[in-house]
Amino acid sequence: MEHKQFKGHVILLPYPSQGHINPLLQFAKRLASKGVKATLATTHYTVNSICAAHVGVEPISDGFDEGGFCQAGNVDFYLKSFKEEGSRSLSQLIQKFKDSSTPVTCVVYDSFLPWALDVAKQQGIYGASFFTNSAAVCSIFSRIHHGRLALPLTPESKPLMLPGLPPLNFRDLPTFLRFPDSYPAYLAMKLSQYSNLNEADWVFDNTFEDLEGKEAKGVSELWQAKLIGPMVPSAYLDERIKGDRGYGSSLWKPLSEECMEWLETKPSQSVVYISFGSMVSLTEEETEEIARGLEESNLHYLWIVRETEQKKLPKWFLESNKEKGMVVTWCNQLEMLAHPAVGCFVTHCGWNSTLEGLSLGVPMVGVPKWADQLTDAMFVEEIWGIGVRANEDEEGVVRREELIKCLKEVMEGERGKEIKSNANKWKELAKKAISEGGSSDECINKFVQHLMAIVEH
Repeated sequence: MEHKQFKGHVILLPYPSQGHINPLLQFAKRLASKGVKATLATTHYTVNSICAAHVGVEPISDGFDEGGFCQAGNVDFYLKSFKEEGSRSLSQLIQKFKDSSTPVTCVVYDSFLPWALDVAKQQGIYGASFFTNSAAVCSIFSRIHHGRLALPLTPESKPLMLPGLPPLNFRDLPTFLRFPDSYPAYLAMKLSQYSNLNEADWVFDNTFEDLEGKEAKGVSELWQAKLIGPMVPSAYLDERIKGDRGYGSSLWKPLSEECMEWLETKPSQSVVYISFGSMVSLTEEETEEIARGLEESNLHYLWIVRETEQKKLPKWFLESNKEKGMVVTWCNQLEMLAHPAVGCFVTHCGWNSTLEGLSLGVPMVGVPKWADQLTDAMFVEEIWGIGVRANEDEEGVVRREELIKCLKEVMEGERGKEIKSNANKWKELAKKAISEGGSSDECINKFVQHLMAIVEH
């Protein structure tokens, strides 16, 4: 893509997991489509898994170049190393472009990596924080950081009431806030997102005005984010970026062709697509209950079970269900959700998956496991009306009867029709936001105009 006028050079730095790389890489593609030079800076361990047209990819170090986070084996240790080695190698990368025809204008960094803003400022360039959670979740965490809410949050008797947010019951709150001692390193990382945010030149969030304008406005005095989502490949929304059918990053080998061939043989909206994302690990008991639920539901299903999780699948299930279903280790989720045969998405309600399901108009069954997924699942069911949330028993397990009930509710009956209608409505609103003149598109355009003004100045 040739652009005669240099409109600035942005380095985008994601936290190196699939759910963080995808939205930042998509933002890079959006910027490139508007004439900005975009370079994704990612760790040595993940750099070879990324390939996107018109986006440069450069390695930086987290101190564990051979194996990434798994090599570190400890969250605290990993984050400390990434801060030290990442700061040094990001500085070197900015320096590398300094005397070229495309010096770096701005670093857009994952909000999990606030040290990148310090590097940008030391280098005399602009810095923008990019949040990969919902505005509702950011609203809660920013209030805790600013001392407006104290931990642990324990509204067992009455819901938590915050400006711009619906009443939140105990089960709707992120795990870290109900049980702050359970994941201290992750909680610290979530709160560190706001540590130097007042120094950022821009704050972006992967959501959109119609979806969460009210939630963002309710916390705008503490967290002034521009809503630029959904960061989902263009082919499924506005189609303005040619050939943009996937994110361009996969840390696992997808088996999409096999899945597509199988889906082609199934009736319209008859298949349940199940995926718990790249991080969630189910117990053997939870896996068994889902397997039983799928078998007894008598519905077609496509279940993504990562290689490391395959050993938890019951033997009887793999042998007896070849006709009704398919189990694969990984696939291009967007292609599956966009397929006419898929009628329901059983999801952990991670924010990316939630936005993908919403953007493609697929009704959802939420099975949230931890962190922000609980809040996302509540919005899916109660606020946007695009799915139902499965209830866990007292042992924290979604039983087969509950899964079957949810699947029937979404795939059949009156409530199913209402959910499908809402899903179609949100699909159109997501498309509108990122299309020309839409609220997110306008926010991105303003950012590009600022970059051009900096370059010209």
